[in-house]
Amino acid sequence: MTPYSLAFYMDVVTTGTVLGARPADSPERVTEVLGPDFAEGRSGDLGMYRDYGLTEFFWDRACAGQPWSGHHFTLQVHRLAYRDRTLVNDTLRARYGRFAPRLRFAKLRRLLERRGVPLLEVPEIPGNAPYYRTFWQPGSQVAVSVIATYGEYSTPDNLRVGDVDRIQAPVTAEEVAWRRARAA
Repeated sequence: MTPYSLAFYMDVVTTGTVLGARPADSPERVTEVLGPDFAEGRSGDLGMYRDYGLTEFFWDRACAGQPWSGHHFTLQVHRLAYRDRTLVNDTLRARYGRFAPRLRFAKLRRLLERRGVPLLEVPEIPGNAPYYRTFWQPGSQVAVSVIATYGEYSTPDNLRVGDVDRIQAPVTAEEVAWRRARAA
């Protein structure tokens, strides 16, 4: 892992943003930060996402004609295992350099803890256990999903146990409480 791409993940987990773009930001603001090179998808008139390769931002709205409201973003870290250089857009590459094909959770966690940014394990959402484990940073409301064990349909190609699968924000305290109540 290059120190620069590791710094990117640390910045995201610490701040809950991607280069300052927040989960609640408008599509225009995210494009201002990450650039115009994205694929856009819609779920009818009420849902939209923009896929920047590694990074995806999602929006929704109450009805057509209303402005988009930011919902969440996801870093699809597992995609890097395919070694497709186009997955890291020019904006991220210019700032952080080359990205390694895998992100080892133990290393990320250790460096975050040195920075005073703890990650707390929270129960996995139904259907993902025992194949994944989720760790949450309460201050930034970021969740890190980690490969826990191999499963026939659950483990992305080229990943190992202990690799980060994805990083998502926000994961609120209410969602964490709901997960804990379900697991009890």
